[in-house]
Amino acid sequence: MSKRCYYETLEVERTVDESGLKSAFRKLAMKWHPDKNPGDKSSEIRFKEINEAYEVLKDGQKRAAYDRFGHAAFEQGGMGGGQGFGAGFASSFSDIFEDLFGMAGQRGRGSGGRERGADLRYNMEITLEEAFEGKAAEIHIPVSVTCEGCSGTGAKAGTKPKACATCGGAGRVRHAQGFFTLERTCHACHGRGQVIEDPCAACAGSGRVSRDRTLSVNIPPGVEDGTRIRLAGEGEAGLRGGPAGDLYIFLSLAAHELFQRDGADLYCRVPISMITAALGGEFEVPTIEAGRSKVKVPAGTQSGRRFRIAGKGMPVLRSRQTGDMYVQVVVETPQNLTKKQRELLAEFDKLSSGETQPESAGFFAKVKDFFGPRAAAS
Repeated sequence: MSKRCYYETLEVERTVDESGLKSAFRKLAMKWHPDKNPGDKSSEIRFKEINEAYEVLKDGQKRAAYDRFGHAAFEQGGMGGGQGFGAGFASSFSDIFEDLFGMAGQRGRGSGGRERGADLRYNMEITLEEAFEGKAAEIHIPVSVTCEGCSGTGAKAGTKPKACATCGGAGRVRHAQGFFTLERTCHACHGRGQVIEDPCAACAGSGRVSRDRTLSVNIPPGVEDGTRIRLAGEGEAGLRGGPAGDLYIFLSLAAHELFQRDGADLYCRVPISMITAALGGEFEVPTIEAGRSKVKVPAGTQSGRRFRIAGKGMPVLRSRQTGDMYVQVVVETPQNLTKKQRELLAEFDKLSSGETQPESAGFFAKVKDFFGPRAAAS
């Protein structure tokens, strides 16, 4: 039976470069690896064919010979190449070990089982005034800290952890599987490389205990909803003396009864009387720093008009800039009128003309023009 073309085996063109060849090999090796297809003999055969093809084509001289003479270049001892799994197999396959078995994560464990502690999250709600001024606050959180009884080693005072007898302190064990050797996390010490024969009674061998801690937090002026503050090293203590994680404080702003915030700008909605809107006037509004500002309303102001008060918004975080405050007036329609008030408004309505209410007069003029031709047609 004739052998399959090496290029077809790796599913590449004859013009493929070294990078493309390696990429194709990695993809196919992961797909057909026997560990991913347990009990499938055809997968093992396919995997051997892939490795054989790559061993030849990755070598410049062997590839040149193969391109010229085909499989005959390696028959009867001719360049010694492509059969089985020679010394070159380990080097060609080592670069996909981590992809297949996740070995990088196992190697990342510190010596002696020292593991970094987990990061923690704390949610804090603050007022808009506190976001404007900044705040020094204290928080109380339950957290894992280094055990004082064993100084974080996990072993009883006066004793020390010992090297794992199963892995010799490496944290990994090797065993043969098929035609190569696999390296896995040691089941006896769970990759720590050490075992504790006499654990600390206070922490049960973990090297940390739970405590309530009080921490000081400085909230700078200008923080927004969702701002995250990081306190380095204030998370959970690491296992067996490992470094502590971080604490992340997530801020949320409580709803305010007067102001709405949009970035560094503040918005305030103020109802005014129909008389003030018509004749003009002024009113005072509170500002976020507990001050007051006057707003002058010109005669004929319409509902929804905004007035800008410069520099009375929120500070911009970590800068000297400040936003503005916008006051939106809403003309309030009178309610619960007396008989006399109704009579006066009716008299005013009789005296009104298009000049006093131009928008209303203009709109209904357009309505009349709109329905005029239709009314004539009907």
